[in-house]
Amino acid sequence: MRKARSLIAVLALAFLVAPVLAADDDGCITLFGGAKADLEKNWNYDAKKDAWQVQEGVLTLAKKGGGYLWTKEQFGDFVLELEFKTTGNSGVFFRSDPKNPVHGGFEVQVINSAGKKDPGKHDAGALYDVMSPKVNAVTNDWNKLKIEAKGPSLSCWMNGQEQWSVDISKWTEAGKNPDGSKNKFKKALGELPRTGYIGLQDHGATVSYRNIRVKLLK
Repeated sequence: MRKARSLIAVLALAFLVAPVLAADDDGCITLFGGAKADLEKNWNYDAKKDAWQVQEGVLTLAKKGGGYLWTKEQFGDFVLELEFKTTGNSGVFFRSDPKNPVHGGFEVQVINSAGKKDPGKHDAGALYDVMSPKVNAVTNDWNKLKIEAKGPSLSCWMNGQEQWSVDISKWTEAGKNPDGSKNKFKKALGELPRTGYIGLQDHGATVSYRNIRVKLLK
């Protein structure tokens, strides 16, 4: 009886965190495909602020003060693909907590650092404050970003070029990376939850996103 109750509890938890959004024939869920209805259906945003807008099929943070944009559903193991263009600073959060986005999840840096010879941990494509991109692949135009999360394995590609791939379980100490360098995080990254929300950061700069799709991994 105890085992049966435990199984029921596990299934109930899986139901709570599993997205209920419809997938296409490729198993992908379109979080934003160009319509305002996508924004209203899949994301939590403040329409009264009129900061996050859909302009000609593009999701744009057009005004300051829009706040972070979070999915309504949580995601665990997945492949996230999107395109972005910006002249300033933003970020893509995943497995994150809207109440504590910086310290409660992971961020891939979105910023215009095109042409920089030695990109660092705060440049485009970086796992923010943790891992620098292997190559600076960002451009001044639209960029394709791909993030894969499967258990402790996290990977990122920019415009088809691998940026980094890590086993986050190796991050066992708060404020420190496995190579001994410091990071800003108050909790060991390997201890963070394996599920959470996807978020787009408002850092005060105009930034645009399009073709946001996520594919669930079993």
